Amino acid sequence: MRRREFITLLGGVAVGWPLAGSAQTQPKIPRVGYVFAITPTSAKRDIEAFRQVLRELGYVEGQSIVVELRWAEGRLERIPELVAELVGLKVDVLVAVSTPAALAAKNATQTIPIVMVAPDPVGLGLVGSLSRPGGNVTGLSRFSEAMSGKRLELLKEVVPWLARVGVLRNRMNPGDPIYWKETEVAAQRLGVVLEALEVRGPEDLEAAFATAKQRSAQALLALEDLVTSTYKSRIIALAASSRLPAMYPWREFPDEGGLMSYGVSDPALFRRAAAFVDKILKGAKPADLPVEQPTKFELVINVKVAKALGITVPPSLLVQADEVIE
Repeated sequence: MRRREFITLLGGVAVGWPLAGSAQTQPKIPRVGYVFAITPTSAKRDIEAFRQVLRELGYVEGQSIVVELRWAEGRLERIPELVAELVGLKVDVLVAVSTPAALAAKNATQTIPIVMVAPDPVGLGLVGSLSRPGGNVTGLSRFSEAMSGKRLELLKEVVPWLARVGVLRNRMNPGDPIYWKETEVAAQRLGVVLEALEVRGPEDLEAAFATAKQRSAQALLALEDLVTSTYKSRIIALAASSRLPAMYPWREFPDEGGLMSYGVSDPALFRRAAAFVDKILKGAKPADLPVEQPTKFELVINVKVAKALGITVPPSLLVQADEVIE
């Protein structure tokens, strides 16, 4: 009996060995949560840039990494819910794109590493400092002090007689004071009067353009905001019908019929965001990863729209442009 019991026990151990070894060799697939405040269509280039870098770093989606995408589609009230959903999935890294998403992520978790893409992370309280973020948040700032002023300068080059410009802004946007202040500084330097056109939702767009006309605005400047991004087609159409030369923050605007754009190269930011994710998955702590500031900017000009508005773009400006749309 003892001999039979020993053989039975030995057989059970032998069967168990491969199973235990198999379980140990199965690596955990990291899961990355990604919260966008805008629509999949608007962020198509950006998410592809992110995925491309992951591929270059050796990740294969569905095999060695899982990317969970969530889209608020311009509805700010949905962002906390989407963030909570990803936190509930216990993602290994949370990527938060936009100020509302970054703030919601920081409020939702103090343990999951967060890679944010937002303006003025220090001013918004997302990190302690750019060089030493502290806590569980790091990533990329999409704000450069010269950017908002540069947009106004470029607009004045295209419209030399510019004395009064309507500015699409949303005071509910946490980043609005930053953009507005820098635009004001540039306006004073250039001798341009700013007319604030408050837009908190799509229902305010027509009224904003009517106000621009009423106040004799000679051009339009759109500050960075989810309303601007989400409803770009309507804004482009209203600018065209109002015959207002317009400067936008994102290159998708001239691509779709706007006059011009100047701003941070978003694909470049999202490539860097993927690099941050890779470092964190390999053991780096967000507190030890300095926040990066933008280094690549894009100027895009739609010459066809300029001609329709009766504007001649200076050759010196066309030479500076990263892309000229004929």
